[in-house]
Amino acid sequence: MSAAVAADDKVVSIHYTLKDDDGDVIDSSSGGEPLDYLHGHGGIVPGLEAAIAGKKVGDKFQVVVPPAEGYGEPSGAPPRPVPRDAFPDEVEPEVGMQFFAQGPDGEPTPVWCVEVDDDVIMIDFDHPLAGQNLHFDVEVVGIRDATSEEIDHGHPHGPDGHHHHGHDH
Repeated sequence: MSAAVAADDKVVSIHYTLKDDDGDVIDSSSGGEPLDYLHGHGGIVPGLEAAIAGKKVGDKFQVVVPPAEGYGEPSGAPPRPVPRDAFPDEVEPEVGMQFFAQGPDGEPTPVWCVEVDDDVIMIDFDHPLAGQNLHFDVEVVGIRDATSEEIDHGHPHGPDGHHHHGHDH
């Protein structure tokens, strides 16, 4: 019986720290719950997923993910103003917050809030990390087979059947 390795349709738990080219920490799971994702289903940036493939529990490694395998290159489109009253009353837009706007074909398109004024919110279609190299420190802390339901849904459900990572699908 060989040790499990990260592969498609496995739920992989990782601790990670993400830094930019200057070495500043952008995001980290350390001190909190590990991130669980379903391998092969696009739940994390492609370059990171590719680097984790074949790794075993206990493996620690570093990977630099270029923009093409991360959050893409900046589109060059300028931020667009949206009237404050276009947002629901209960939503308090903050810089860095992600929203989904209706795209040209009716598909939800992710947008990021880059500036907040009293009556105008500036939104950007580029991920805040577009065009940046992503420096990940990763430790694989768990690997298990996904359930058929998780595979159907394309993401892990976690111990209580729901996940609360703030990633809205």
